[in-house]
Amino acid sequence: MDNLARFADIAAELPESLRVDIEAWDGQPTFRVRGKNFLFTDQEGTRATVKLPPEEAAAVVALGGATPAGYGLGKHGWVSTEVDADADDGRWAELREMIRTSYRMVAPKRLAREVED
Repeated sequence: MDNLARFADIAAELPESLRVDIEAWDGQPTFRVRGKNFLFTDQEGTRATVKLPPEEAAAVVALGGATPAGYGLGKHGWVSTEVDADADDGRWAELREMIRTSYRMVAPKRLAREVED
């Protein structure tokens, strides 16, 4: 399974998530809940950008696992991380948790409560 399909599978676990490809950004895939992005990626799924609590984002960046997202989003907890095509199950478990955290941060409270930690 390719990376983009794995991202789609993770997003499909989340209530009311929807994939939206941004035509103005050359079809860049995003995943949203009620119009709010919780995951940005590229066509190959080699990069994931998610929103984390500020302290968690700072820790991930400090450990070298991610970089602050561009366009000023980094100061709001958005981080970008690379995803190798041959990423192992441990890496995908980490990415899944980051995506779920991002979803919980942007989703309406009722939907966020439906997603377990």
